[in-house]
Amino acid sequence: MPTNTKDPIKSRKISSANHDELLTVFNRYAHHEYLGQRYMTPHEFLQDYLGYLKGDNIDPTTLNILASLVDLNKDQKITITEFVNFESLLLASDSLYRLAFQLFDRQGQGFITFDDFQYIISATKQFKEFPFNFDSEFVRMHFGVKHQRHITYTEFTQILLDFIDEQTIQTFRKFDKTNVGYISLKNFEMILKELRQYQLSDFISTHLVDIVKFSTSTALPNQISYPYFTAFLQLLSNLESMRKIYLSICEKKAHTYKSSIITKDEFLTEAQHFPRTTPFQIDILFAITHLLHQTNGGKDSSIEYIELQDFDIISANEHLLPYRLRSEIVDEHYKVEHQSISMKLLESGYRFALGSIAGAVGATAVYPIDLVKTRMQNQRSTSIVGERLYRNSIDCFKKVVRHEGVFGLYRGLIPQLVGVAPEKAIKLTVNDFIRDRLTQSDGTITLWAEIVAGGCAGASQVTFTNPLEIVKIRLQVAGELQSVRRPAASEVVRELGLRGLYKGARACFLRDIPFSAIYFPAYAHTKKRFADEHGYNDPKSLFMSGLLAGIPAAGLCTPADVVKTRLQVQARKGQTKYNGLIDAFKKIYIEEGWTAFWKGTGARMFRSSPQFGFTLLTYELLQRALNMDFQGRKLEGSKHVDQEQYSSKSRASIILSANTDHVGGFHLAQATFEGIETRFGLAFPKYKTPTSTEHSSTIPPLTTLLGVNPTQTTAAH
Repeated sequence: MPTNTKDPIKSRKISSANHDELLTVFNRYAHHEYLGQRYMTPHEFLQDYLGYLKGDNIDPTTLNILASLVDLNKDQKITITEFVNFESLLLASDSLYRLAFQLFDRQGQGFITFDDFQYIISATKQFKEFPFNFDSEFVRMHFGVKHQRHITYTEFTQILLDFIDEQTIQTFRKFDKTNVGYISLKNFEMILKELRQYQLSDFISTHLVDIVKFSTSTALPNQISYPYFTAFLQLLSNLESMRKIYLSICEKKAHTYKSSIITKDEFLTEAQHFPRTTPFQIDILFAITHLLHQTNGGKDSSIEYIELQDFDIISANEHLLPYRLRSEIVDEHYKVEHQSISMKLLESGYRFALGSIAGAVGATAVYPIDLVKTRMQNQRSTSIVGERLYRNSIDCFKKVVRHEGVFGLYRGLIPQLVGVAPEKAIKLTVNDFIRDRLTQSDGTITLWAEIVAGGCAGASQVTFTNPLEIVKIRLQVAGELQSVRRPAASEVVRELGLRGLYKGARACFLRDIPFSAIYFPAYAHTKKRFADEHGYNDPKSLFMSGLLAGIPAAGLCTPADVVKTRLQVQARKGQTKYNGLIDAFKKIYIEEGWTAFWKGTGARMFRSSPQFGFTLLTYELLQRALNMDFQGRKLEGSKHVDQEQYSSKSRASIILSANTDHVGGFHLAQATFEGIETRFGLAFPKYKTPTSTEHSSTIPPLTTLLGVNPTQTTAAH
């Protein structure tokens, strides 16, 4: 009997964009028609839609090769069917190999001929520097003596990796002219930086000579033996395996609460369970980390050890490959779904504490504006002697300072801080909690889900907001008339009682639910717009996002705020009294007109916008600084580039597309193209004529080829 139970591991997939969404985007770029079917050319798809290889000096061979990559049927027409299929291809678990196969399968036959293989390899930048011998034993074994064999996809995946090693070995033999099994250190450096640059981290590339001296025999310090040559290359290819060895040791040591530092002896012992790892490779690895610790001031440079963060520095772009980026999103969602109850409680408590601090900071920063706003809203338009105390907000501010002193601007601040801590904390915590639960498996969240999360946050805060607001407002207006004694907060609470503290609660709901439903989605989208090209938000962009999102939220909810203020302020002799929400709306409209509902709009926006700017800025920076991991979702805009171990070159390579037209799998398109070079070293010349960004001594990364700012990439060299 079939079961409906899903394997939680197998079900962890990133969903493709739906067909209607893909069709809408396709029609925006498909300007041609053939036999009643719309299409775009491969060049238009690559340059106009994906935004790659734009310019007048683009190498035509490179343009044609990469354009054919997206033309699955090789008919120079990208139809909606091919558009959808290519998007699915980008989401395939083996997308890197699939796309590389498409690159070589020039005729779209489903197999690769020797001519296809030779054409693509000959077009690479590496071939121009170090021509590959197509009459070698490698070619005869794979394609046959007469080159008659056709290579299938599965065979191609192995050949591609074998080719990388064969190309490097051929180059070693060319430099070893006397066949003694040695090449010079200079030639070794040239091979790595020309043929394996994509596997070199900035640290290894910069300190290569010192690393070699640390890890080779002192008898021949400037000579590289063939075994050392192959061990070094295998280490570069197997750094992820080295990381697994480290994690395996840590897992075994977890119950002992020992240090995360792993010694060389411990590493060698565990490495015996990994047959492709040799002591020679480990010698080189620990020579690299020893130099790293000396350079960066490690814990103890007298012993050989390794730490987890060392792998982030000595690894190249493995963490930027599309499957790693996808798995990071999926794993995060998986952790959120399977987060334990205790972790959920701890995370909520943690966010509540940070929200309290952030709320207090935001409230204190703008409290004088809030006091002015309240007094302006409480000022009636009816003609009672002495009623109109202030001409405008500026006049109100001046008179408060003149008659009550600077501290008069902070009248009622203490109860405000007592209440604002749980108020802002519960609002931020509930919004984050609901957003986490409504976020889809690919890390995205729909607009309706954002609105629901914000609305729930607004509703939850009223429990704390209403008592706080009514006490604060009565204290704020108490200083308006000099003849009236100014009460203490405790006196106001005793006078109101428990029921009185929730007077005007319906108006509070009417204000706070729409406010949060507008504010939090607006903040999330503004934050994305202000993020840099790598999706990172610096403090300035966080503050501006919070400030701008508060303007429409505060302004549009002002009528409800006016009604709430009138209901909560104790009416003086001769002033109109209100019996509930609807009665207040009617009487304000009849006596003062529609304009009364918008009193204090400017002061409200001027107060709420910076308040939430300061609050959200403090909240997010505190989370980044403390960086507590509760196995939940990480903050958007805080990952990757704020980690110091990632160089400017790595930062320039974090290329998850922010283009709103790059839906579904196309969000990963640039990362996938980057992965073709990162994994296989297939780089092509970008320009017809050399430019300042294409140096003969180095191969440009595919991010440069595909239009990423070259100054960011070359800055790391």
